[in-house]
Parts: sequence; structure tokens; C-alpha cells
Amino acid sequence: MAGSQTALREANRATVLDTIRRYGGLTQVELAAATSLSAATVSSIVRELQGAGAVDVRTTVRNGRRALLVTVLHRTGLVVGVRIGTRHMAMTLADSAQEVLVEQTLPLPHEHRADTSLDRAALLIVELLERVGSSPEELLGIGIGVPAPVDVATGTISVPGILRGWDDVPVGEVMSRRLGVPVFVDNDANLGALAESRLGAARHFQDSVYVRVSHGTGAGVVLGHQLHRGFAGTAGEIGHVQVDASGAVCLCGSRGCLNTVVGVPALIDVLRASRGPLSLRDIVTLASEGDPGCRQVVEDAGATIGGVVAALAISVNPQCVVVGGELAETGETLLAPLREAIRRRVPLNHIAPLEVVGAELGARAEVMGAVLLALEGTTLLTHRVDHPDRDRVPG
Repeated sequence: MAGSQTALREANRATVLDTIRRYGGLTQVELAAATSLSAATVSSIVRELQGAGAVDVRTTVRNGRRALLVTVLHRTGLVVGVRIGTRHMAMTLADSAQEVLVEQTLPLPHEHRADTSLDRAALLIVELLERVGSSPEELLGIGIGVPAPVDVATGTISVPGILRGWDDVPVGEVMSRRLGVPVFVDNDANLGALAESRLGAARHFQDSVYVRVSHGTGAGVVLGHQLHRGFAGTAGEIGHVQVDASGAVCLCGSRGCLNTVVGVPALIDVLRASRGPLSLRDIVTLASEGDPGCRQVVEDAGATIGGVVAALAISVNPQCVVVGGELAETGETLLAPLREAIRRRVPLNHIAPLEVVGAELGARAEVMGAVLLALEGTTLLTHRVDHPDRDRVPG
């Protein structure tokens, strides 16, 4: 019985802490309502968390009355990671110790433009700071990931046409002017690779490849624990490798790129006659529930992507391939054919066999990579790699 009570107490503590992180800061009354726990239980747990140095409690005013605002206790200095996708924006506010304080996502319109999306991001960042009881003066830097190759020196997308409405926009400079802090910009797959190599499935490997499979497909390459971006940031752009010489014309202007075969529009078209109009989320959900048609298109996509990743693996010889992105939420439905395609094409290495695994950080990989990018850029993060007597600053 004592063990059960202890387990329940720990579960309630985790629920309270997760709820605070989700909303940034709540009064004890709001916490009780959000968690469905009694006011007495919440009050007791908050005292425990405060004593453990996990939360901060301060006086605030709600509806004209004094109340106690509970926020996650953070170290000096805050950074924000932002992932701007084709249809959604994800944002994480963290402190200099990588402690996540609050997270937020919001939808974006199709073919959203840089000016309006960056305006929304700037407003949301200020809102998140207010939610944790902080001010913009505490913000040290921002990391931003976008679904296109980026020249990190200028924060500008380096290949025109891939992200419409964002060409020739110095994203970092524009965002920095809005909030008055340093801003660092990179490709989202690169940021997924950075996060998984530091915090996730590839953290024990020196060389790894991260493959992001979502509305489009891209890869981030880590060699010797460092991101390999290539000149002007086009390394790992496997979505633009030709797989069908007579295929559709891609956004990049070439014909039959991988993205035209396994991108969301292509998968939806294949399923339209038998399943009607679907979204990427519909395909993931139905495939995970065992729908044979959706499973088939995901399996086919995995095999096609695996063939392209195999060529990349032969070139850079990674120890590990990590697969993330929304389509990877289907698990082995995508991973098994992708892994088999790589196995058949990559020479067997008995000393260091290539591992193909799902992303440990899941949907948070890219936005956590953006957090790390901001920390790195503001020289607050020093990473100890998995080699004795050897330190490196992530790059």
C-alpha cells in the first residue's frame, strides 16, 4: 500500500510539473482545475517542488485578487527554439541549463509568408516570456529552424523556390530587429540531427544521419560530433535527389525528386481514389491503426527513402541513421522497409554495423535542436562528447 501511495504521489508531482511547463505559469487554483487534483494536494505538491528547487512561487493578481503564481524555476538566461514548418509553428522556451519552461504550437496557413509568420513568432515569444513571469531583457538568443537549406552565415534560405514567400529574406536579421537579441537560423533536419546527436538516439555515436520524413524529406549529417552543413547549407538535401526521371517537376525546378514521390501531396494523390481527401495526420493515424491502404503507401515511401538514404550512408559512413518527422510516428511500418532498403544496399560492416532507429525526441527533435543552436550561438552551452579527456563546443 505504501508503494502504491508513493507511486501515486510521484505521478501527481509529474502531472503538476508537466502542466506548469505546458502553460508556462499557473496559480494554484488554476493548477487544481487543469490537473483535476484537489486544492490541498496541489498546494502540498507545490511546496515539495519549491523545496526541491523545481518551481518558483510568487504573488500575482488574478481577477482583482491576490494569488500565488507557480512557474518552473529557471537558471539565469533564457533562449527560445522555433521550428517553422509548412503548416505549423512550434516554440520552446528554455533556460541556459536546457530546462524546458514552456512549449507552444500554432497552425500556419498554406504557403505562409516570412513577414507575417515572423511577426506571429515575435508576438508569441513575448507572450511565453510573460507566462513564465519573465521579461524580454532575460532573453539571450533565438534559434529558428525552417524546412529549406539555409546559409547560416546570413540566415537566408540558399535555394530559391523551396519555401515560397521566404526567398531573399534574411530571417535572422529580421527577427533580431524585432526582439533585439541574436538570432540563429538553420535547416530543420540539421536541427533534428543536432538534437538527436546531443540528447537523443545518436548521442553515443560520433557519426550519424538524421532523416526527417514529413511534408517533405530531408537529412542532417553529423560527422565527428559536429554538424556538416556543406557550403551555404545544402548538405543532406536528399528530398531533391532524383528517383523518377519522368516524374513530376519539384519546387526546386528538377524533375522526379524524392519529395515529388514521397511528399505528402504524392501520398494523398495515391490514396485519393480509395480513401478520399486525407491529411498527413490522417495517413499517420490510419496507418498506425492498421488501414491496409495507408500502411502500403507508408511502406512504399519507406523503401524509396531507404534507397536514397543508403546512397548517403555509403558516402559518409555513419554509425547510426535516426528517422524522425511525422511519418516516423507510424513506427516499424515506415522503419522496417527503410531499414531493409539500406541493408540491401550498404556494404555490411562487421566492425561497426549501421543502426537504423526511430528518433528518441520524436516531434520535439527539431525545436530542441533550435534551442541548442541558440545556446551554442550565445556561447552558453559546452558539450562533452563521448570520448575521454576531450571537450568540444558544438558547431
